[in-house]
Amino acid sequence: MSVAPKALPDDYLEYPLRRYGMDHERYEWSMLPQRKHVTWPNSARVALWVVPALEWFPLNMAGVPFKPPGAMQTAYPDFRHYTLRDYGNRVGIYRIMKALQKHGIPATVAVNAAVAVRYPSLLEQCNKLGWEIMANGLDMDHLHHGGLSAEEEKKWVDQTLSILRKASGQPVRGWLSPAKSESFNTPDILAAAGLDYVCDWVNDDMPYPMHTSSKDLVAMPHPIDIDDYTILVNNHHTENDFRDQLIDHFDVLYKESATEGGRIMPISLHPWVIGQPYRIKALEDALAHIMSHKGVWAATGSQILDAWQPQVA
Repeated sequence: MSVAPKALPDDYLEYPLRRYGMDHERYEWSMLPQRKHVTWPNSARVALWVVPALEWFPLNMAGVPFKPPGAMQTAYPDFRHYTLRDYGNRVGIYRIMKALQKHGIPATVAVNAAVAVRYPSLLEQCNKLGWEIMANGLDMDHLHHGGLSAEEEKKWVDQTLSILRKASGQPVRGWLSPAKSESFNTPDILAAAGLDYVCDWVNDDMPYPMHTSSKDLVAMPHPIDIDDYTILVNNHHTENDFRDQLIDHFDVLYKESATEGGRIMPISLHPWVIGQPYRIKALEDALAHIMSHKGVWAATGSQILDAWQPQVA
């Protein structure tokens, strides 16, 4: 028995926010080539921003509302994937540290609160290296999403920041949501919690202010298409491909910076991926290429933010 389709309501094609520009007011419509040029300290052309992630994936992941990249895959207990992720915190991160130390590159490390509780020595080592601690949620199974109440999400954010600020002794100004997943309330909750920048939005090469209910929150460029997980695990490219894509990405930004002002070269890393013995050389080679250029400023997220913000105020 067929059912007649329901007629569309009269207001179906009415859209009050349809206009020239964008259909929301979270941030201003702005095309990068038309923005004011930015100058980095010491007239640097490109700010190099390296962001390793220290993650903890629970063995009994609920995977709600979806499984994040790197989640457990097989039947419980999935020791094979759990221990591979754990390899990054036990071994791989130290190879990344050595690669960055060679060139005097500070990092902004995205840390799950669970890592600070389980591996406090890791945060101590990050502090010794002068790395900035950025919040990366409670763990990789606490995903922010539209089905989460604002009260529960605020509780998660406050708990994450409390743990990381106490464990690191740092103000913790930046935020990266697990799997970059947000609810509609996330920017407002992050700003109200005292955070200054967020890395979940991937629609720009430079920072831009996001309007919230309490203050502006800066969206920092943190692309997913050139991170190690995307290229090596998800796209099944080779280590040479990863090296070449980082170099190509930098070369374009460096060329643009000659006429369009300062640019940011973000590199997102997962120690359990790039920290493998057969992969680390790809990162080392890419960093050597980048740092061989004049006018490259290796900086943390907060340093980049503090240099950028007064110029666009």
